[in-house]
Amino acid sequence: MRFTCLKAATLLILLLVSVSAFSQPEIPALTLTDNPDGSQDYTMTLQVVAIMTSLSLLPAFIMMMTSFTRIIIVLSILRQAIGLQQSPSNQILIGVSLFLSMFIMAPVFEKMNETALQPYLNEEITSLQAYEIGKQPLREFMLSQTRVKDLETFVQIGGMDGQFQDPQDVPMNVLIPAFVTSELKTAFQIGFMLFIPFLILDLVVASILMAMGMMMLSPMIVSLPFKLMLFVLVDGWNLIFGTLANSFGMGV
Repeated sequence: MRFTCLKAATLLILLLVSVSAFSQPEIPALTLTDNPDGSQDYTMTLQVVAIMTSLSLLPAFIMMMTSFTRIIIVLSILRQAIGLQQSPSNQILIGVSLFLSMFIMAPVFEKMNETALQPYLNEEITSLQAYEIGKQPLREFMLSQTRVKDLETFVQIGGMDGQFQDPQDVPMNVLIPAFVTSELKTAFQIGFMLFIPFLILDLVVASILMAMGMMMLSPMIVSLPFKLMLFVLVDGWNLIFGTLANSFGMGV
């Protein structure tokens, strides 16, 4: 089911980027031209170019329109707070963030699959209709995580003051940067709260070492085992993942 939801989300994001190309069925994807000498030339049209472009933009859409941004920033700050430079590695952090994002976004992807992708694949609706229906669950998710102040900021930057009476009316080109801004702020707020206990432990160790006259010994070397022990004793990974999921309103 998780793989099906991810595939559905991927196809819908591809549809979102290349919807203008798909809405023109009269343009063939591949044109075959017969030359006078009997040879043939193959020419790709804008539809294929749009698909290839959407594939290159897909990672950016996954990072910027889902919970991935908040999760990867929090985990990176956590690693820095503990004092570990390369463990867990970047590949592990990205992998954990990706699968945790799939878990958090699963209800949204399931709704997109049921209401837009499956009817489109069954030829019950057009690509434009699938795009309009499929983006609604994603809009609702992003709106629920976006601060009104951030929306107002980008509305003002775009010179659209007074054009929208309700946040639901804000277009996607305004909602996405506002959502990313809110995610960055929330991630740094969570990261700050994570930094405090480890910072206190560093200060305590540094004070003890100074009182003992061991000023040449780096406090980071001494405090690292204690920080690791503290993190393990409080079941840190469970708390972190639970807090991240709760921050998106999952209620776990």
